[in-house]
Amino acid sequence: QVQLVESGGGLVQAGGSLRLSCAASGRTFSDYAMGWFRQAPGKEREFVAAISRFPTKTYYADFGKGRFTISRDNAKNTLYLQMNALTPEDTAVYYCAGSRFNSANYYTNQDDYDYWGPGTQVTVSS
Repeated sequence: QVQLVESGGGLVQAGGSLRLSCAASGRTFSDYAMGWFRQAPGKEREFVAAISRFPTKTYYADFGKGRFTISRDNAKNTLYLQMNALTPEDTAVYYCAGSRFNSANYYTNQDDYDYWGPGTQVTVSS
């Protein structure tokens, strides 16, 4: 049974940084592409960042380019999202997701992900 658990969310002032973590279990973490999504109040869940299996390739939503960094530590079965220069518009619940593909690609479509964590709240104050 695949389990994903996010941590690292919280309240931060605009301009600040947070690092989200996602602990994975239940399958060979290194074999699968992973992603981060977010959902703000009253909005649909949207893609944030994705990472392939090794050799890793990454991809970001436009709002995250230059500010967010997705990474993975396969030895620790953990996915990360480093977020810098946060703005109030980044306030959302952030979800870790595991794809169904044992592939060297990354995936930006939510339908390509079978496994989801419960989410972690990120609140950015102005």
